[in-house]
Amino acid sequence: MSHSIDYGNLMHDAMRGLIRKVLEDVRDNGLPGAHHFFITFDTSHPDAELADWLSDRYPGDMTVVMQHWFDNLEVTADGFSVTLNFGDAPEPLYIPYDAIRTFVDPSVEFGLRFETQTDDDDDDEDDDFEDQDQDDLPPEGDDPDPTPRKRAPKDAEVVSLDSFRK
Repeated sequence: MSHSIDYGNLMHDAMRGLIRKVLEDVRDNGLPGAHHFFITFDTSHPDAELADWLSDRYPGDMTVVMQHWFDNLEVTADGFSVTLNFGDAPEPLYIPYDAIRTFVDPSVEFGLRFETQTDDDDDDEDDDFEDQDQDDLPPEGDDPDPTPRKRAPKDAEVVSLDSFRK
């Protein structure tokens, strides 16, 4: 009988608990100072709830910003709901913590990144967005997909758990 400590999942649980506590504080006291959040989540997660037009527009990942205007922030043990403004159209969202891929507060250079468990055999390729340079991108015109790439702010410190996995 082989038993080992699953540090990766324990860290993910702890990081999700941290996000929950931060959101509870924001719910109770509002966003202090210049704090704001970029939250990227999996729109196809079975428990994520968002308007059909948003899930059609963002079929994989979506990054939302909680900064100047948000409403109805409710925080539960499994996720949070919030109403955000999309082009002057308020839309309610429910985001399970399990669906969150990144959580960044650029005002204090803080960020968390959740790796998927199925990516264990990635040959330790480091694809953290903070390490990408403009020089790493193909020259304009050579890219078969002209869609602009999303980048998170380079100032945020992102914690990746891949280096702790065997």
